[in-house]
Amino acid sequence: MAGPGFLLSPWPWRAAGYLLTGAVTGAVLLVGLVAAVTAGGVLAVVLVGLPLLLLTALAGLPVAWVERHRLRLVDRERLYDPHVRPSAPGLRAWLTTRLRERATWRELGHALLFAGLLWPVDALAVLLALVCPLSLAAAPLLLATAGDGRETKVLKVWTVTGWPAALGVAVAGVLLLALGGYALGVAAGARAGLTRLLIAPREAELGARVVELARSRARLVDAFEAERRRIERDLHDGAQQRLVALSMTLGLALLDAPPGPFADQLAKAQREVGEALAELREIVRGIHPRVLADHGLEAAVADAADRTAVPVDVSFRLPVRLPRSVEAAAYFVVREALANVDRHSGAGRAEVTGGHRDGLLFLEVRDDGRGGADATAGSGLTGLADRVSVLDGRLSLSSPPGGPTLLRVELPCGPCSP
Repeated sequence: MAGPGFLLSPWPWRAAGYLLTGAVTGAVLLVGLVAAVTAGGVLAVVLVGLPLLLLTALAGLPVAWVERHRLRLVDRERLYDPHVRPSAPGLRAWLTTRLRERATWRELGHALLFAGLLWPVDALAVLLALVCPLSLAAAPLLLATAGDGRETKVLKVWTVTGWPAALGVAVAGVLLLALGGYALGVAAGARAGLTRLLIAPREAELGARVVELARSRARLVDAFEAERRRIERDLHDGAQQRLVALSMTLGLALLDAPPGPFADQLAKAQREVGEALAELREIVRGIHPRVLADHGLEAAVADAADRTAVPVDVSFRLPVRLPRSVEAAAYFVVREALANVDRHSGAGRAEVTGGHRDGLLFLEVRDDGRGGADATAGSGLTGLADRVSVLDGRLSLSSPPGGPTLLRVELPCGPCSP
């Protein structure tokens, strides 16, 4: 509002829309609450009205939902839903959760205040700051139409006779309309601030929501890793075994075939099957290596080091198995880091060290290459950082020009049974 272009911006009209919709919503809410309470009280003697009274107690929930959306007219900051997800499905669990939440009763108090006091204030603000100035500014139009050029009433109160008086009233209306734009902004801002104060989530509710989101994220990570393991198992036990059987069948057919073009085609087909089998094994290993699932992270890191063209020294010990999501994230970090060493570093030697201490898994991948790696340049390190951050871990990279390069990862985890 302090800017010079406020009156020419959409904000005065957004403020007017916010207050006007508030007046309409509040009037509808008042009628609905009075009707629901009356009907519930009358029917309570036959127990039919008790559910209606219960629904009336929850009236603040839809009202708060509407208010959170209406706030976007005058407030760019999004207001989040403070309610937590019920612990079990079903109407009973939902009602129990909602009736135990402080936010539910706070929103009911807001709904009652809205229906009894706030909406008349919204309507009065729109009337004084917008409707009245517009009526004054329209005095010449009213004089020319309804007044036949002789006289007309403005706001049903003042009689305006003659064009000079009508033009003077119109000028006054335009000036008041400009002042009304600021008044609408102040009223809408105060109204939005009060609404945010009443229905915004408190710090404890935000903390509970953060915990819920963290748990949901952990469940998604676990489900994703379980799906990867299922795909790996299906490929390993299904398609891979069929290719092995096909290769053996072609080999037996090749032994029985006489020398000639047909035998050459069988040999070519067997080679193609062998190449497809090798590619499938690489795909399976990339999805979720069997050694990781069967023998754990320590063996999987050693296997990844053995398959790296650059010599890799491994100093990595884990006394227990860790959660599978943590093991998977750590393994793919090591594998991607060693792949980068192979492709880009020009290193003569690399080293992988790590361990588990105080509920924290730490890994370091070091090489003596040329350095200059940049995690922000769209490399695979960005994806690794995202994978680590999902588990509330940290990934740091030190790679000055000329080397050496050091990639360090820390993942919080609790010990898992062997």
